[in-house]
Amino acid sequence: MNTIKSLSQFHRLLSLPEPHHPLVSVINLAESIFLEDEVWNGFVNRFYCVALKRDAKGKIKYGQQHYDYDKGVLSFTAPNQVQYLDLKTMECGSGYLLIFHPDFLLGHPLAQSIGSYGFFSYAVNEALHLSTAEENDLIAILNKIYEECSRIDKHTQEIILSQIELLLNYSKRFYERQFITRKSNNNQVLAKFEQLIDDYFNSGGVEHNGLLTVQYVAQQMNLSPNYLSDLLRVHTGQNTQQHIHEKLIEKAKEKLSTTNLSVSEIAYALGFEHAQSFSSLFKRKTDMSPMEFRHSFN
Repeated sequence: MNTIKSLSQFHRLLSLPEPHHPLVSVINLAESIFLEDEVWNGFVNRFYCVALKRDAKGKIKYGQQHYDYDKGVLSFTAPNQVQYLDLKTMECGSGYLLIFHPDFLLGHPLAQSIGSYGFFSYAVNEALHLSTAEENDLIAILNKIYEECSRIDKHTQEIILSQIELLLNYSKRFYERQFITRKSNNNQVLAKFEQLIDDYFNSGGVEHNGLLTVQYVAQQMNLSPNYLSDLLRVHTGQNTQQHIHEKLIEKAKEKLSTTNLSVSEIAYALGFEHAQSFSSLFKRKTDMSPMEFRHSFN
Protein backbone atom coordinates (compact mmCIF):
# COMPACT_ATOMS: atom_id res chain seq x y z
CA MET A 1 0.00 0.00 0.00
CA ASN A 2 1.35 3.42 -0.99
CA THR A 3 1.57 6.10 1.68
CA ILE A 4 1.24 9.84 1.13
CA LYS A 5 3.10 11.11 4.16
CA SER A 6 3.18 14.88 3.68
CA LEU A 7 1.13 17.72 2.28
CA SER A 8 4.04 18.57 -0.01
CA GLN A 9 3.94 15.09 -1.55
CA PHE A 10 0.18 15.39 -2.07
CA HIS A 11 0.61 18.79 -3.74
CA ARG A 12 3.16 17.32 -6.16
CA LEU A 13 0.78 14.49 -7.06
CA LEU A 14 -1.81 17.13 -7.98
CA SER A 15 0.74 19.15 -10.03
CA LEU A 16 0.62 22.00 -7.52
CA PRO A 17 3.41 24.16 -6.03
CA GLU A 18 4.57 23.64 -2.46
CA PRO A 19 1.94 24.46 0.19
CA HIS A 20 2.31 27.77 2.05
CA HIS A 21 2.11 25.90 5.36
CA PRO A 22 3.66 22.44 5.85
CA LEU A 23 0.77 21.10 7.97
CA VAL A 24 -2.40 22.64 6.53
CA SER A 25 -3.50 23.57 3.02
CA VAL A 26 -6.56 24.53 0.99
CA ILE A 27 -6.42 23.22 -2.58
CA ASN A 28 -8.47 24.60 -5.44
CA LEU A 29 -9.48 21.59 -7.52
CA ALA A 30 -9.89 23.67 -10.67
CA GLU A 31 -6.12 24.30 -10.55
CA SER A 32 -5.21 20.66 -9.92
CA ILE A 33 -4.12 17.94 -12.34
CA PHE A 34 -3.75 14.41 -10.98
CA LEU A 35 -0.41 12.96 -12.07
CA GLU A 36 -0.56 9.54 -13.70
CA ASP A 37 1.00 7.77 -10.75
CA GLU A 38 0.53 4.24 -9.47
CA VAL A 39 0.04 5.64 -5.97
CA TRP A 40 -3.66 6.20 -6.76
CA ASN A 41 -4.17 2.44 -7.22
CA GLY A 42 -4.21 2.05 -3.45
CA PHE A 43 -2.98 4.57 -0.90
CA VAL A 44 -3.34 5.97 2.60
CA ASN A 45 -2.93 9.60 3.65
CA ARG A 46 -1.28 10.62 6.88
CA PHE A 47 -3.63 13.60 7.17
CA TYR A 48 -7.27 14.60 7.39
CA CYS A 49 -9.09 15.65 4.24
CA VAL A 50 -12.35 17.57 3.79
CA ALA A 51 -13.46 17.62 0.15
CA LEU A 52 -16.04 20.07 -1.17
CA LYS A 53 -16.71 19.06 -4.78
CA ARG A 54 -19.00 20.45 -7.46
CA ASP A 55 -19.44 18.95 -10.92
CA ALA A 56 -16.63 16.53 -10.17
CA LYS A 57 -16.72 13.22 -11.99
CA GLY A 58 -14.95 9.99 -11.26
CA LYS A 59 -14.93 6.92 -9.10
CA ILE A 60 -13.29 6.65 -5.72
CA LYS A 61 -13.17 3.73 -3.35
CA TYR A 62 -12.87 4.54 0.34
CA GLY A 63 -12.75 1.51 2.61
CA GLN A 64 -15.13 -1.00 1.03
CA GLN A 65 -17.49 1.52 -0.61
CA HIS A 66 -17.47 2.88 -4.16
CA TYR A 67 -18.81 6.33 -4.88
CA ASP A 68 -19.59 8.32 -8.02
CA TYR A 69 -19.21 12.03 -7.34
CA ASP A 70 -22.26 14.22 -7.75
CA LYS A 71 -22.89 17.94 -7.51
CA GLY A 72 -22.34 19.79 -4.27
CA VAL A 73 -21.02 17.07 -2.01
CA LEU A 74 -18.88 17.29 1.10
CA SER A 75 -16.91 14.24 2.20
CA PHE A 76 -14.43 13.55 4.96
CA THR A 77 -11.51 11.15 5.26
CA ALA A 78 -9.38 10.48 8.31
CA PRO A 79 -5.66 9.60 8.35
CA ASN A 80 -4.61 6.05 7.46
CA GLN A 81 -7.81 5.10 5.60
CA VAL A 82 -7.31 3.03 2.44
CA GLN A 83 -8.40 4.82 -0.74
CA TYR A 84 -8.36 4.16 -4.50
CA LEU A 85 -8.84 6.58 -7.39
CA ASP A 86 -9.78 5.68 -10.95
CA LEU A 87 -7.92 8.33 -12.97
CA LYS A 88 -9.54 7.14 -16.22
CA THR A 89 -12.87 8.48 -14.99
CA MET A 90 -11.53 11.41 -12.98
CA GLU A 91 -12.49 14.99 -13.86
CA CYS A 92 -11.81 17.37 -11.02
CA GLY A 93 -14.54 19.88 -11.81
CA SER A 94 -14.55 22.65 -9.22
CA GLY A 95 -14.30 22.69 -5.49
CA TYR A 96 -11.79 22.59 -2.69
CA LEU A 97 -9.79 20.19 -0.57
CA LEU A 98 -8.87 21.12 2.99
CA ILE A 99 -6.04 18.92 4.19
CA PHE A 100 -4.39 19.11 7.59
CA HIS A 101 -1.91 16.90 9.43
CA PRO A 102 -2.75 15.58 12.92
CA ASP A 103 0.41 17.27 14.22
CA PHE A 104 -1.18 20.64 13.44
CA LEU A 105 -3.78 19.93 16.15
CA LEU A 106 -1.26 19.28 18.93
CA GLY A 107 -1.72 21.51 21.96
CA HIS A 108 -5.24 22.52 20.88
CA PRO A 109 -8.54 21.13 22.28
CA LEU A 110 -9.45 20.01 18.73
CA ALA A 111 -6.77 17.30 19.02
CA GLN A 112 -9.05 15.58 21.55
CA SER A 113 -12.47 16.56 20.20
CA ILE A 114 -11.94 15.75 16.53
CA GLY A 115 -12.79 12.12 17.31
CA SER A 116 -16.33 13.24 18.18
CA TYR A 117 -17.00 14.24 14.57
CA GLY A 118 -18.26 10.87 13.40
CA PHE A 119 -18.45 11.81 9.73
CA PHE A 120 -14.69 11.22 9.38
CA SER A 121 -15.65 7.54 9.62
CA TYR A 122 -18.59 7.68 7.22
CA ALA A 123 -18.34 5.84 3.91
CA VAL A 124 -18.00 8.03 0.83
CA ASN A 125 -21.50 7.13 -0.35
CA GLU A 126 -22.72 8.84 2.84
CA ALA A 127 -21.36 12.22 1.77
CA LEU A 128 -23.15 15.42 2.71
CA HIS A 129 -25.23 17.00 -0.08
CA LEU A 130 -25.16 20.77 0.27
CA SER A 131 -27.54 23.56 -0.65
CA THR A 132 -26.08 26.63 -2.36
CA ALA A 133 -26.30 28.63 0.87
CA GLU A 134 -24.51 25.87 2.80
CA GLU A 135 -21.78 25.67 0.16
CA ASN A 136 -21.24 29.42 0.40
CA ASP A 137 -20.91 29.25 4.20
CA LEU A 138 -18.20 26.59 3.93
CA ILE A 139 -16.37 28.23 1.02
CA ALA A 140 -16.11 31.44 3.04
CA ILE A 141 -14.41 29.50 5.84
CA LEU A 142 -12.07 27.74 3.40
CA ASN A 143 -11.08 31.07 1.87
CA LYS A 144 -10.27 32.41 5.34
CA ILE A 145 -8.07 29.38 6.06
CA TYR A 146 -6.31 29.82 2.70
CA GLU A 147 -5.54 33.46 3.52
CA GLU A 148 -4.16 32.57 6.95
CA CYS A 149 -1.89 29.86 5.50
CA SER A 150 0.10 32.52 3.65
CA ARG A 151 0.66 34.80 6.67
CA ILE A 152 2.34 32.53 9.20
CA ASP A 153 2.96 34.00 12.66
CA LYS A 154 2.36 33.06 16.30
CA HIS A 155 -1.41 33.45 15.85
CA THR A 156 -1.72 31.32 12.71
CA GLN A 157 -2.38 27.96 14.33
CA GLU A 158 -5.06 29.24 16.72
CA ILE A 159 -6.90 31.19 14.01
CA ILE A 160 -6.83 28.36 11.47
CA LEU A 161 -7.90 25.74 13.99
CA SER A 162 -10.80 27.91 15.12
CA GLN A 163 -11.88 28.09 11.46
CA ILE A 164 -11.52 24.31 11.01
CA GLU A 165 -13.58 23.74 14.15
CA LEU A 166 -16.21 26.16 12.80
CA LEU A 167 -16.32 24.25 9.50
CA LEU A 168 -16.74 20.93 11.33
CA ASN A 169 -19.56 22.31 13.48
CA TYR A 170 -21.34 23.66 10.41
CA SER A 171 -20.92 20.23 8.82
CA LYS A 172 -22.48 18.58 11.87
CA ARG A 173 -25.45 20.94 11.56
CA PHE A 174 -25.82 20.26 7.83
CA TYR A 175 -25.66 16.48 8.33
CA GLU A 176 -28.45 16.70 10.89
CA ARG A 177 -30.45 18.72 8.36
CA GLN A 178 -29.81 16.00 5.76
CA PHE A 179 -30.98 13.27 8.13
CA ILE A 180 -34.24 15.19 8.61
CA THR A 181 -34.90 16.37 5.03
CA ARG A 182 -34.41 12.85 3.71
CA LYS A 183 -37.13 11.66 6.04
CA SER A 184 -38.84 9.30 3.57
CA ASN A 185 -35.58 7.52 2.76
CA ASN A 186 -34.58 7.44 6.39
CA ASN A 187 -37.95 6.03 7.43
CA GLN A 188 -37.16 3.10 5.16
CA VAL A 189 -33.77 2.77 6.84
CA LEU A 190 -35.38 2.80 10.28
CA ALA A 191 -37.93 0.18 9.25
CA LYS A 192 -35.17 -2.01 7.79
CA PHE A 193 -33.15 -1.57 10.98
CA GLU A 194 -36.02 -2.70 13.20
CA GLN A 195 -36.75 -5.68 10.94
CA LEU A 196 -33.09 -6.68 10.87
CA ILE A 197 -32.86 -6.74 14.67
CA ASP A 198 -36.10 -8.69 15.04
CA ASP A 199 -35.01 -11.24 12.41
CA TYR A 200 -31.64 -11.66 14.13
CA PHE A 201 -33.24 -12.81 17.36
CA ASN A 202 -36.13 -14.71 15.79
CA SER A 203 -34.37 -16.48 12.90
CA GLY A 204 -31.25 -18.02 14.37
CA GLY A 205 -28.85 -15.08 14.13
CA VAL A 206 -27.66 -15.55 17.70
CA GLU A 207 -26.92 -19.25 17.17
CA HIS A 208 -24.83 -18.54 14.07
CA ASN A 209 -23.13 -15.23 14.95
CA GLY A 210 -23.39 -14.75 18.71
CA LEU A 211 -24.11 -11.41 20.35
CA LEU A 212 -25.55 -8.81 17.96
CA THR A 213 -23.05 -6.01 17.28
CA VAL A 214 -23.17 -2.53 15.81
CA GLN A 215 -20.68 -3.60 13.13
CA TYR A 216 -22.87 -6.50 12.02
CA VAL A 217 -26.01 -4.35 11.76
CA ALA A 218 -24.23 -1.59 9.85
CA GLN A 219 -22.67 -4.09 7.45
CA GLN A 220 -26.03 -5.71 6.73
CA MET A 221 -27.51 -2.27 5.99
CA ASN A 222 -24.54 -1.20 3.80
CA LEU A 223 -23.88 1.78 6.04
CA SER A 224 -20.88 2.78 8.11
CA PRO A 225 -21.33 2.27 11.88
CA ASN A 226 -20.98 5.97 12.68
CA TYR A 227 -23.41 7.09 9.98
CA LEU A 228 -26.05 4.62 11.14
CA SER A 229 -25.64 5.65 14.78
CA ASP A 230 -25.83 9.36 13.98
CA LEU A 231 -28.91 8.86 11.78
CA LEU A 232 -30.66 6.87 14.51
CA ARG A 233 -29.71 9.42 17.17
CA VAL A 234 -31.27 12.28 15.19
CA HIS A 235 -34.52 10.39 14.56
CA THR A 236 -34.89 8.38 17.77
CA GLY A 237 -32.58 9.91 20.37
CA GLN A 238 -30.64 6.65 20.66
CA ASN A 239 -27.60 5.33 18.82
CA THR A 240 -27.26 1.83 17.37
CA GLN A 241 -25.74 0.30 20.50
CA GLN A 242 -28.52 1.69 22.67
CA HIS A 243 -31.14 0.22 20.33
CA ILE A 244 -29.43 -3.17 20.46
CA HIS A 245 -29.32 -3.04 24.26
CA GLU A 246 -32.99 -2.08 24.35
CA LYS A 247 -33.88 -5.11 22.21
CA LEU A 248 -31.68 -7.40 24.34
CA ILE A 249 -33.44 -6.25 27.51
CA GLU A 250 -36.83 -6.70 25.85
CA LYS A 251 -35.97 -10.28 24.86
CA ALA A 252 -34.48 -10.99 28.28
CA LYS A 253 -37.62 -9.80 30.06
CA GLU A 254 -39.71 -11.99 27.78
CA LYS A 255 -37.65 -15.09 28.63
CA LEU A 256 -37.48 -14.27 32.35
CA SER A 257 -41.24 -13.88 32.57
CA THR A 258 -42.42 -16.75 30.33
CA THR A 259 -39.82 -19.52 30.76
CA ASN A 260 -38.01 -21.38 33.52
CA LEU A 261 -34.62 -20.93 31.86
CA SER A 262 -31.79 -20.03 34.21
CA VAL A 263 -30.06 -16.66 33.94
CA SER A 264 -27.04 -18.38 32.38
CA GLU A 265 -29.22 -20.11 29.80
CA ILE A 266 -30.93 -16.84 28.90
CA ALA A 267 -27.59 -15.06 28.62
CA TYR A 268 -26.31 -17.76 26.26
CA ALA A 269 -29.54 -17.67 24.21
CA LEU A 270 -29.05 -13.92 23.68
CA GLY A 271 -25.43 -14.35 22.55
CA PHE A 272 -23.49 -13.50 25.72
CA GLU A 273 -20.39 -15.57 26.41
CA HIS A 274 -20.56 -14.80 30.12
CA ALA A 275 -23.71 -14.63 32.26
CA GLN A 276 -22.12 -11.91 34.40
CA SER A 277 -21.92 -9.57 31.38
CA PHE A 278 -25.62 -10.13 30.72
CA SER A 279 -26.56 -9.59 34.38
CA SER A 280 -24.52 -6.37 34.55
CA LEU A 281 -26.22 -4.96 31.44
CA PHE A 282 -29.67 -5.95 32.71
CA LYS A 283 -29.00 -4.36 36.11
CA ARG A 284 -27.69 -1.18 34.50
CA LYS A 285 -30.72 -0.82 32.23
CA THR A 286 -33.50 -1.84 34.66
CA ASP A 287 -32.10 -1.19 38.17
CA MET A 288 -32.90 -4.85 38.93
CA SER A 289 -30.98 -8.07 38.59
CA PRO A 290 -32.51 -10.68 36.25
CA MET A 291 -33.70 -12.73 39.23
CA GLU A 292 -35.15 -9.67 40.95
CA PHE A 293 -37.12 -8.92 37.79
CA ARG A 294 -38.37 -12.51 37.58
CA HIS A 295 -39.50 -12.47 41.20
CA SER A 296 -41.16 -9.04 40.88
CA PHE A 297 -42.95 -10.12 37.72
CA ASN A 298 -44.24 -13.29 39.32
